[in-house]
Amino acid sequence: MRDIPSYNEILPHLFRREYAKMTAVLCSRFGLQHIEVAEDIASDTFLKASENWAIDGVPENPEAWLYAVAKNKARDYLKRIAFFETEVRETVKLKGPDDAGQDFDFDDQTISDSQLAMIFAVCNSVNSVESQICLALQILCGFSVEEIANAFLTKTETMKKRLQRARTNLRNDSFQIKPLSEAEIKSRLDIVLKTLYLLFNEGYFSKTNNRLIRKELCSEAVRLALILTENSLTDTSQTNALLALMCFQSSRLDARIDGSGETVLFDKQDKSLWDRSLIERANYYLVSATNGNEISKYHLEAGIAYWHTASADENKWQHILQLYNQLILIEYSPVAALNRTFAFAKVYGHEKAIVEAEKLNLTGNNHYHELLGYLYADINIEKAVNQYEQAIRLTKSKMEKQTLQKEINRLKGDNRI
Repeated sequence: MRDIPSYNEILPHLFRREYAKMTAVLCSRFGLQHIEVAEDIASDTFLKASENWAIDGVPENPEAWLYAVAKNKARDYLKRIAFFETEVRETVKLKGPDDAGQDFDFDDQTISDSQLAMIFAVCNSVNSVESQICLALQILCGFSVEEIANAFLTKTETMKKRLQRARTNLRNDSFQIKPLSEAEIKSRLDIVLKTLYLLFNEGYFSKTNNRLIRKELCSEAVRLALILTENSLTDTSQTNALLALMCFQSSRLDARIDGSGETVLFDKQDKSLWDRSLIERANYYLVSATNGNEISKYHLEAGIAYWHTASADENKWQHILQLYNQLILIEYSPVAALNRTFAFAKVYGHEKAIVEAEKLNLTGNNHYHELLGYLYADINIEKAVNQYEQAIRLTKSKMEKQTLQKEINRLKGDNRI
C-alpha cells in the first residue's frame, strides 16, 4: 500500500504547480479580460480541495480531482451566473446551455497550449517591459506580490499598485488569448525568456519564505522553458541556452544545502549529490543552442555553469573568468560583477581580488560584503568578520543570516551554534 501524504503537505505543492495551469486554460476560454473570473474559479477549486481532503483524505489522483472540480465549477458558472448572460456570452460564444463547459478540457496538450498562449498574451507592449514581466510572474507562474517585489527590489505596496495598473491596461486593450503570428512571437520572446530567468533565479536563491532554495520554482521554470522548445517558433538558440543554464544549475540543488538547511559553498559541495542526468540534458540543450550565430547572456551563463559542473581542469577558472568578462560587456549587473570577482580570485588570488571587489563599491549589497568576507578570511580575520556582519545586517534571508553567523563563529574560533 502506497504512502499517501496528508493534504496539508501536498496541497501547497499542487497549488504552486497547477493553479497557473488551471487559470491559463480557463482564460483561454473566457478571454484574458475576464481573468479575475478564471482566478476565482481556480481559487475556489483549491479551497474545496482543502475542505474535502481534510475530512476525506487526499484522493488517489489529486490532479485529476482538481481539474474535474474546476471543469464543473466553470460549467456551473457559465450556466448560472448572471454576469455570463450579460457580458461573457459574446466573448465565449457557446452554442447554448448544453454546450456550457464542454470545451474545458484539461488534457496535457490543452494545458501546454494555453500556458504558451497565456505568457505571450501577458507579454503585451501595452504595458512597460518591467510590468509585463511582473504580470507574467504573477499570472502564469503563481508568484505572490511579495515575491515579485523582492525580485525587483521594490516595496510590496508599490508592486501591488503596478500589477493593478498592468491588469487594467490589458482589459482596456480588449485583447484575447489567441494564436500569435510569427512576428508577434519574435517581438515578445525576449520578455518571456527574461520572465522564466527571473522565476528560476527566485527558486535558485530565494529571498522569501525563509528558504534559500525553492525547488518547485526551479522546476516550474524548467517546465515552462520545455514548452517553448516544443514549438518551432520558440525553439530558438536563446531558449535552448536558457534551458541548458537551468538544467546545469538544477543539477547542483541537492548539494547546495546541508542537512541543517545551511548553504554549502561550491568548493565544499559533495559532487556525488550532483544530478548527472540533468547535467547530460544540459549538455544536450547547450549543443542545441549553438545552432545559430547569436551569443546571448544565456549562452554565456550556460557556459559558465558548464565549467562549474565539468571535470577538474587546470584552466577551468580561466575559462569561467573569460566568460564573465564577455557577460559584463553584454549585460552588466551587480551579481555578474561579483561572480566575476570570485572567479578572478580563483585565477589571481584573494589579495588582487579584494582590490577588484572594492572597485565595485556595492556597499548596499549583502553579497558584496559576503564576497569580501570570504576574500579576507585567510588574510585579515577582523576585516572578514566585519564584512560578514555587514552582510548579515543587509540580507533578508533567515537561512543566510545563520550561515554567515556560523562562518563568523568559525573565524573567531567559537564553534557554538
